[in-house]
Amino acid sequence: MPNPPRLRAAVLTATAVLLSSSVTGCSHDNDTKDEDLSGQKLSWKDCPAPSESEGGGNAPSPLPDGDEWQCATMKAPLDWAKPRGDTIDIALIRAKTSGEQSKRIGSLIFNFGGPGGSGVASLPAFGKDYEKLRTRYDLVSFDPRGVGRSAGVKCEDDAQLDEYFQQDATPDDTAEQKNLLANTKTFNSACEKHSSRILPHVRTTDAARDMNLMRQVLGDTKLHYFGISYGTELGGVYAHLFPKSVGRAVFDAVVDPTQNPEQGSLGQAEGFQLALDNFAEDCTSKTTDCPIGDTAQDVKDRIATLLKDLDSKPIPGVFPRELTQTAATSGIAQALYSKDFWEYLTEGLEQAYDGDGKVLMLLSDSMNGRNANGQYSNLVAANVSINCADDKPRYTTADVQAKLPQFKAASPLFGDYLAWGLLSCTDWSVAGAADHPDVSAPGAAPILVVGNTGDPATPYEGAKKMVDALGKGVGVEMTYKGQGHGAYDSKNKCVQSAVDGYLLDGKVPAANTVCS
Repeated sequence: MPNPPRLRAAVLTATAVLLSSSVTGCSHDNDTKDEDLSGQKLSWKDCPAPSESEGGGNAPSPLPDGDEWQCATMKAPLDWAKPRGDTIDIALIRAKTSGEQSKRIGSLIFNFGGPGGSGVASLPAFGKDYEKLRTRYDLVSFDPRGVGRSAGVKCEDDAQLDEYFQQDATPDDTAEQKNLLANTKTFNSACEKHSSRILPHVRTTDAARDMNLMRQVLGDTKLHYFGISYGTELGGVYAHLFPKSVGRAVFDAVVDPTQNPEQGSLGQAEGFQLALDNFAEDCTSKTTDCPIGDTAQDVKDRIATLLKDLDSKPIPGVFPRELTQTAATSGIAQALYSKDFWEYLTEGLEQAYDGDGKVLMLLSDSMNGRNANGQYSNLVAANVSINCADDKPRYTTADVQAKLPQFKAASPLFGDYLAWGLLSCTDWSVAGAADHPDVSAPGAAPILVVGNTGDPATPYEGAKKMVDALGKGVGVEMTYKGQGHGAYDSKNKCVQSAVDGYLLDGKVPAANTVCS
């Protein structure tokens, strides 16, 4: 399985739908325009339904005030080293400001994470959460290069992916290790076969340069930005490359920019274990009986037993597929991304103990970008492609075996799963750029960096690391004492007031503000 919950995605709406039915350390660029592309005019039109690569579904519903979402395509260089060479299309979406034009600040560009998440599909799904910000901004998002309709990476087809995600991603012996490695190589070879033109050009630095072109094309002097999860890494890389062009920016659910892939995955093992601990405590502390255990430890012990049993004897999932140990693990991880999904996790576990794996498999499908029609978005293909282009290290089975004790100590439940995910870039056709991204941005405007103490996918400690890496006077840290991946979408009034106050009125919160 490719780099399991290193998906780092904040895009969770697919779960509800299913259940209801690295970077190179470059020197700073001069913020000069490429005259050929920065002067292009965008043709905004009503948005079509999301493509299969974006996740499918219906065209976005009108905004709360009745306005329609608008979509356009921006031309960007295929290779930023050859800015006047071949171009690719970058898919954009926007909601025009609902306020007075005289009070409009500009465009607010969103990246919701992944890497691999479609911003064109995600922004309408979350649009109502940002209605207040729309009073002074055009809300804009995009499919980053390699994602969705922006020269989306293609690897295996739907039938092959169904089989791929059924494999045992936590091998127990040499034969299973060889099988995992063979399947990984087959997947990666398919990416090269179908997408060799775009694979060398999907690094986060490339996406950051696309955003700078986007800023120019949208007519903004500064880039106003809201980055979530991997979007914080993309925003940090942008700030490093174009510090003088940073406007008002917010980083929420913050990636630690100082970690290599091993350190990042180990941190996630600890983060998901903490989230599981909190889930178990929450279930057993309520006045009504917890249906999946008598104590928090009992909840975790029963989950461990379930996963062990599934390793040798899967149970029925979504017909005709069965719920395997790997699918159950990824389903549990997906539910821990948001406290809103804890009830689904409880339901899924309760059913799985009775031999029905459907809910856990639907959660797993959401993690892997599979919709109810059996079609996969290119979320995983893009995720692997961008991570492998960004991340320099290449790990072997021997490396993973040596690290397994540390991963298991960090998380008895998720340790194996995340350790073996380090093999995802084995024999990748493009060399990785660096051990970790460079986000140093001296001279940039203040960037509000919001960390969540209960975040499983981007552990809280990453926020402080991001602030330090951005440099003195740039990062402003704020803490949310909560659960789930991210803070703003928790609806916490303290967090939203601080973020809105900065983006709308330029009021930078006091450093180390705490919300609970």
